[in-house]
Amino acid sequence: MDNDIDYRHLTGEAQLRSAFAVMRELRPHLINEAAFVRQIERQHGQGYHLLAACRAGQPVALAGYRVTENLLYGKFVYVDDLVVTAAQQRHGLGGRLLHEVRARALAAGCEHVVLDTGLHMAHAQRFYFRQGLLARGMHFVEPLGEAA
Repeated sequence: MDNDIDYRHLTGEAQLRSAFAVMRELRPHLINEAAFVRQIERQHGQGYHLLAACRAGQPVALAGYRVTENLLYGKFVYVDDLVVTAAQQRHGLGGRLLHEVRARALAAGCEHVVLDTGLHMAHAQRFYFRQGLLARGMHFVEPLGEAA
């Protein structure tokens, strides 16, 4: 375990801005830092948490997640975003960050950790299998309206 990694939830404009470049590695369509901050603040109001693994005070990996509940899984954590900067990959940081999310899920009384990944993302799929997550279905999406 890296002793120089600090895990903390990011809140407030300055902390969220510090996460923008990291999140863009996962979500390159995000181009406006201020819009990103507003989006995360809106999502925070819906139960979203942005957990950062920080080195020297700067985020190097992020996990965006929310605690929710449904009839299929009961109470569970859904991981919206999981990213480690390219420079920090291959050192186990993603697994340790996912472990932190699991610990927080257990503390919240959750029964499962759930996430989606693209069918084209073979490296991510192998990572999730190594972390003990199993593929249980497919995610279907239908764009609605002009914004699609």
